Amino acid sequence: MEKNIEILKGIEFDNLNDEGLKQLLVHKFAKNINKEIVPGESYIPVSGKVIDEDDVLWGIESMMDAWLTAGRFSNKLERELARYFGSRFSLLVNSGSSANLVAFYALTSPKLKERAIKPGDEIITVAAGFPTTINPMIQFGCIPVFVDVDIPTYNINVEDIEKAISPKTKAIMLAHALGNPFNLREVMAIAKKYNLWVIEDDCDSLGATYEGKKTGTFGDLATLSFYPAHHITMGEGGAVLINNASLKKVAESFRDWGRDCWCAPGKDNTCGERYCQQLGELPDGYDHKYTYSHMGFNLKVTDMQAAVGLSQLTKADHFVARRKENHAMLLGMFKEFEEHFILPVATENSDPSWFGFMLTIRENSPINRNKFVEYLENNKIGTRLFFAGNMLRQPAYSTINYRKIGDLENTDLVMNNSFWLGVWPGLEKKHYDYIIEVVRNYKI
Repeated sequence: MEKNIEILKGIEFDNLNDEGLKQLLVHKFAKNINKEIVPGESYIPVSGKVIDEDDVLWGIESMMDAWLTAGRFSNKLERELARYFGSRFSLLVNSGSSANLVAFYALTSPKLKERAIKPGDEIITVAAGFPTTINPMIQFGCIPVFVDVDIPTYNINVEDIEKAISPKTKAIMLAHALGNPFNLREVMAIAKKYNLWVIEDDCDSLGATYEGKKTGTFGDLATLSFYPAHHITMGEGGAVLINNASLKKVAESFRDWGRDCWCAPGKDNTCGERYCQQLGELPDGYDHKYTYSHMGFNLKVTDMQAAVGLSQLTKADHFVARRKENHAMLLGMFKEFEEHFILPVATENSDPSWFGFMLTIRENSPINRNKFVEYLENNKIGTRLFFAGNMLRQPAYSTINYRKIGDLENTDLVMNNSFWLGVWPGLEKKHYDYIIEVVRNYKI
């Protein structure tokens, strides 16, 4: 049996008050929580989780309920997320990728009538980013229309969006690049002008604001990720923020097998009409709990995940502030290398919640991106490329049906010349002092 389980089995819980239990668990498991990162000795990860004893205790409390699936902690986290963002509703799912899937598929529901997205419709997006922002539209049979990005914000070039619109355009689905909001004023104005749906992929930007309002609350739907690399974590997990009331029941249906029933797990007959409806070509009175209005999925979370997420959410503002501080620190330090690197810039009217510190090697610099990041990695400094670079250059997307506006010149530049460094709250000035020293010692 695992050593940690042996420790727990040996605790006399009945003889401990809450504070005593907390102290005992912290003493027993502290070494597993947050390990020290020593510059030059330890690898400096580009991302990571910051957890504490409260996160562990919340997870244990949920486990002691022995409910396991979504329950009281999940219900509370959905309410608290909506309150934190100022959105109308939130819906927990098992990953940020699943959040994108649910958000997009919600817009395909026949219940939306003429506004429902259908196979063959076009969705405006960018090729510079993470695959799961565009995968749902491709999987459903829609045609992504790719617009180039701006450097140094790394978000969609809003001047080209209207060039992408055709009679088949139904929606705009975009991520806020590395925590830097895209130009929401222009995107939402275009969406209103052409009656388009908007999905904000907010997975990398929890806590960012645009014109004083949190990202994730502008579009019809938005998505969050709680993977350990993100702003708060519950291991695996994500959420859909729903700002359009008509989409709440639809999104829940796609998350929960596609059923028409909205009863919570363990509940029956919430609608009061479980055996007295006639839907589709089913027999009159067919059990509403087993009636399906969509071809859906099972993308729910466990209550243990939600419990950890609730604890993490109480620290979200602190984590966001630390990310901003670390990004500002790196920005100041890298100014001495501006002849070689394009430094990141916040979108006008925004206050980013940075996911990473993006650097693009200038085209006239002798630095080779691949050799440089290899040098950093060899010196125990974590780096990442901007996810897929140019999605259209990836093997998985070589045969998809798509349109693009222009030649996506900046997207290719990002693919070839860009990388990013970590700004997560587990890093401090001593780590950045070491990084800058290593950069100074690079032999061009």
